[in-house]
Amino acid sequence: MLELPQPWPSNPWETRFRTVRASDPRYEASGVRFLTVQSPSLGGRGDLAIYVPPGAEDVADLPVVVLLHGVYGSFWNWAYNGGAHEVLRDMMGAGTVGPMALLMPSDGLAGEGTAYLSHPRADYEAWVVVDAVDCAAEAVDSITARSPLMLCGASMGGYGAMRLGARHASRVTAISAHSTVPDLVSLSQFLSHPFPTDGDTGAVDDLLVAAGEELPPLRFDCGEDDPLIEANRRLHRTLQRAGVTHRYEEYAGAHNWDYWHDRLPDSLTFFDSVLRS
Repeated sequence: MLELPQPWPSNPWETRFRTVRASDPRYEASGVRFLTVQSPSLGGRGDLAIYVPPGAEDVADLPVVVLLHGVYGSFWNWAYNGGAHEVLRDMMGAGTVGPMALLMPSDGLAGEGTAYLSHPRADYEAWVVVDAVDCAAEAVDSITARSPLMLCGASMGGYGAMRLGARHASRVTAISAHSTVPDLVSLSQFLSHPFPTDGDTGAVDDLLVAAGEELPPLRFDCGEDDPLIEANRRLHRTLQRAGVTHRYEEYAGAHNWDYWHDRLPDSLTFFDSVLRS
């Protein structure tokens, strides 16, 4: 691991980022490391968490799963609402999946949610796919530019995973999403004010279809009691009609962390199968 001492050394340009503040390993819970980095894409500070399970520290080009949270949330949600680090640790320990790391960035923390888009004041897309990934590579020796990158998210994070996966298909190895918000109009039902669209609904199906054969392997699911179930069914049918290869599944459950915790193993198993193929 890269040492990020406190206080920061006299030459802050020893890394790509002007400033990085990392949690002290003596106080980290369950091996989850917190970082705050001066992000060029955000024009300010961004928060993220990294988890490298026992036994994965020395794996060359360690695969990275980027977990994206939903509205109202932040970088800690997948670990401390969804128990993602414990899920991965237990699956690796049981031999169900091979070594991989978790990278959990905030969405940029503007308003109630940024949808991981490029905004006039900050590029929340580049924050995730460039800055957060680069920060992980600086903080963990086994994460490199060659590490396979998988995107996974829930709700608004599912939208982000699909959208960013389609837009950066050459870099992304696989995509998985839970309870996906399929467009910005649907996102607005969770917000106190409509998400600004400038006439563009930001429908994720358009990007998935446009990616064509370049689209990474894709799966998504939704709970039967989720208010987004019909929207996810429509997305599934749209992709079917367009001939976009994907896997869609429905399970008992609602739009909450209990459902996403229970379904995360599906994403990790899917990613592992793609890595092995």
